[in-house]
Amino acid sequence: MSLLRCLLVAVLSLLGASLHAQERPPVLVGLDAEFGLDKSTSAQAIERGILIALDEINRAGGVLGGRRIELVSRDNRSVTARGIRNLKELAAMPEMVAMFVGRFSPVALEYIDLAHDRQMILLDPWAAADAITDNGHQPNFAFRLSLKDSLAMPAMFRHALAKGARRVGLLLPNTSWGRSNLAAADRYYLSADLPKSVGIEWYQWGDQSMIEKYQALRAAGAEAIVFVANDTEAVVLFRDMAQLPEQERIPIVSHWGVTGGDFADQVRGMLDEVDFSVVQTFSFFNADPDIRSRVMAVAERLFGISDFDRIESPVGVGHAYDLTHLLAQAIDRAGTTDRSAVRDALEQLHDYRGLVRRFARPFSPQSHDALGADDVFMARYRASDGAIVPLSWQGGDQ
Repeated sequence: MSLLRCLLVAVLSLLGASLHAQERPPVLVGLDAEFGLDKSTSAQAIERGILIALDEINRAGGVLGGRRIELVSRDNRSVTARGIRNLKELAAMPEMVAMFVGRFSPVALEYIDLAHDRQMILLDPWAAADAITDNGHQPNFAFRLSLKDSLAMPAMFRHALAKGARRVGLLLPNTSWGRSNLAAADRYYLSADLPKSVGIEWYQWGDQSMIEKYQALRAAGAEAIVFVANDTEAVVLFRDMAQLPEQERIPIVSHWGVTGGDFADQVRGMLDEVDFSVVQTFSFFNADPDIRSRVMAVAERLFGISDFDRIESPVGVGHAYDLTHLLAQAIDRAGTTDRSAVRDALEQLHDYRGLVRRFARPFSPQSHDALGADDVFMARYRASDGAIVPLSWQGGDQ
């Protein structure tokens, strides 16, 4: 009887422990991005990167001794007011630790003051405006593993010069993102003379043609155009240029907003008509083969994607994947879901071997940008299938 009693106590204890573990609420992470924007693929790419990482984390036991991490996604349709509403909703959820932002810098910039007021960690896997992380707040709750404009502009200028363009024109959107890039260009020219700028042309979101602005820069002597745009605007310029005589087409060196949508599909058949290169900071072509294989195994199981060169908006996937793993490490380091404690822990992380690369120390109290100038490279769309291939990749289009 005593043995039966002991066995019963043991079984009940195990059952109680199991029920207790099941009752522990999941840790939440949010994503507010442009899911509903027509022809956009960036939000979906970021979400996939997060979900791949969460699958790995949760299968390995989760965080804080067995708690799952779950994603809560919201659609801002690239509208700032929707983004602010979504941030307020997500920040109010119990156990919500951090919110990923999407592609658009004007939306992300509007989060900054409210996020700090709510002590909400912002994780940026795409938006490039410098002021997202260089925001003047102490303590700073915004962390980025992504390109920033002050890294993109010098890389684009140097690439234009390497192509033989000693005079370039700037074609910029009349938005906070465009102005951020102009500021980055001004800083570049404090220490560099070439390529010389022949002028700036500003365009508006929704413009149906850019040919007059393009021709104005070419008439001013531009031998290449440094172009800051998203996919919709890039399609407009590309189609305009494809109609020109070949001798009137000069190289376009583009910021990476174009890779956040189905640009290649919309200009398929014309990709060989224009010399078009784009700045990047991650490519599956260059990734660690072991980590890439592991990630692709999960991508195939979750999304049915087996070939890495078929992944749309790859920077969104790669950056979000690594940011999610870093967040999980910070939660465990903090030992709590308290956002201030997790924020502090993010600044103390060391030696993370990620999909983008190995990080000795991704963040510090002095810098909340994980990437630097050495991470920036140029790529182009492969004409045969629209894959974004690094120019330096052996076998890639040069």
